[in-house]
Amino acid sequence: MSPCEKYRARERKPWKLTLQIFKIAIITVQLVSFGLSNEMMVTFKDENLMTFRHLFLKGYKDHQPGSFSLYTKADVYDHISYIISRYTNLRNLTVGNLAYERVDGEYTPLSVCQVFYRNSSIDPGNDTFDIDPHIDKDCISIHPMQPCKDSSLATCVDFSLDFKRLLSVNIYLTLKTINLQTVRHHELPDCYDFHIMIMFDNRAHSGKIKVDVENDIRIYECSDWTVEGTSGKNDYLLLSLDSVVVLACFTSVILCIRSVINGVKLQSEFKVFFHAYYNKIVSWSDSMEFVNGWYILIILSDTLTIAGSVLKIGIQTKFLTNYDVCSILLGTATMLVWVGVIRYLGFFKKYNILILTLRAALPNVVRFCCCAAMIYLGYCFCGWIVLGPYHDKFRTLDKVTECLFSLINGDDMYATFLKMRDKTYVVWLFSRLYLYSFISLFIYMVLSLFIAVITDTYETIKHHQQDKEPVSQLQAFIAECRDQPKSGRYQTDEEASTCCVSSCGCCG
Repeated sequence: MSPCEKYRARERKPWKLTLQIFKIAIITVQLVSFGLSNEMMVTFKDENLMTFRHLFLKGYKDHQPGSFSLYTKADVYDHISYIISRYTNLRNLTVGNLAYERVDGEYTPLSVCQVFYRNSSIDPGNDTFDIDPHIDKDCISIHPMQPCKDSSLATCVDFSLDFKRLLSVNIYLTLKTINLQTVRHHELPDCYDFHIMIMFDNRAHSGKIKVDVENDIRIYECSDWTVEGTSGKNDYLLLSLDSVVVLACFTSVILCIRSVINGVKLQSEFKVFFHAYYNKIVSWSDSMEFVNGWYILIILSDTLTIAGSVLKIGIQTKFLTNYDVCSILLGTATMLVWVGVIRYLGFFKKYNILILTLRAALPNVVRFCCCAAMIYLGYCFCGWIVLGPYHDKFRTLDKVTECLFSLINGDDMYATFLKMRDKTYVVWLFSRLYLYSFISLFIYMVLSLFIAVITDTYETIKHHQQDKEPVSQLQAFIAECRDQPKSGRYQTDEEASTCCVSSCGCCG
């Protein structure tokens, strides 16, 4: 029964419908406000990371991450010296509001740590080596006020590298700043700690040392602040909104759990009745008709929303900084909430065709995908092993799966074929057979059959709707013994003396 039918039958006001509409509105407003704050945080973090690359990597020219590399010992020493020099003279260089971190009134030092094998004796000329795989770590500290005026590392510290057993050189430093752009949005600025690691990666020992900058942040409330005007009032409004969202979702969870429990009780009564009067066992599909999947979806979305809102309150009060988890919780919850709107459209026969088709086609689609996945995985493993050494898109197993999925959708086909053109004849021939067979099999056969499975289900559902044929034993039973919804009249408990199942409104 739809909310309108319930109101006409017993004058039950649609409280749950009203709550769901209200909840959709406030959850969407909450997500938009969090998305704008998250966008400012991410932009600020990414721009600072780019700033650190330009400040501390010598000759950096907006290279792609991971492509900045060194090839000589002199370059490695020169870059380490350059980083130390830039760090000690940071105040005179940067245009940003960057400052050194203080702990107990003293500046935290920059740490240079080398990671290396404990002992090794390597002689490539004689094809001999003797290596101890245990890893040691040696660190030195450099304070911001320590002089390092030229580019020679020797003038700063006594530091040397054994490149034959060197795995990596990691430079750790911490800088502080304030994100002032939130003032324009009438929010209090946040204070940031940037824990920066500059890594010289030599684990491959290939003669190429890759250099990259990683950045971890800690966001907290500034200890002493003064903002003129109305800045900061939005924080209290957002906290109030989050509290209302938590309360609405908690109420929704209680109502939905109650409805699920009532459905399970009715399911048990129907099974007993059907077995007693018809001597039949209710099928699993008919039993699940009493368990409303939409209520399960709403309970899940409300639970995610409550968890995300609590985490968002922690972020706004600066107790937590895990934006990623909060984004996943709130984003997934909002998606499920909007998907749940389809439930109310399903009460109209012209709008519920999508839900009926998806529900009916799901078992066949899952079985079909399991069979297709076996073929897909076979191509993935084959491409990874054979083409991986010759093509970047097949270098790792996850890249292979992404590449083949893109090929199924017709993306980037020519570039994939072109990359294999200059390889050996055997590899080139295999790549052609591999790619042509995969594309032909999945685009012209598997994908077409997949669409045919859904189309066939859609035609079946459409045929049932036109002929008004019941699609299950339960629906056939209900169709024989209850008034039509358009009549607006359903039996009350007093009128149910001759009914089989009074809660269904069905007469025997």
